[in-house]
Amino acid sequence: MDLTVVAYVVYLVISIGLTIWVARTLSRNGRIFLADVLHGNEKLAEAVNHLLVVGFYLVNLGFVALYLSGDETIADARGVFEALSTKLGVVLLVLGAMHLGNVYVLNKIRRRGVMEREQQPPVPPQAWTAPAAGA
Repeated sequence: MDLTVVAYVVYLVISIGLTIWVARTLSRNGRIFLADVLHGNEKLAEAVNHLLVVGFYLVNLGFVALYLSGDETIADARGVFEALSTKLGVVLLVLGAMHLGNVYVLNKIRRRGVMEREQQPPVPPQAWTAPAAGA
């Protein structure tokens, strides 16, 4: 069997496995964060979480598929490891960048919600004062 095909198969198995593991981890641990961002709306948090996971799968698996092909022919075991390390390293960096991007956007949304809550008085006003005459 051609070593290039072996490298492709190993790359696909590891990349797809890593993508699934990261997506499940982010989904499981992101539910609480999303519920906070969305002011305790659990149904909306679950829906947004599911949409984020689907988008995560599409982008990352699409990248894995596009990055599969290589120009060089792999002749020995060393070449297999070198090709895999390069390809898997890039996939891991893309997964990390996607994660950081998601956390950044959600944190911005969360901060905006916290700022809106802080602008409202904790107790409604009891009365009001008329403006001074001549002011």
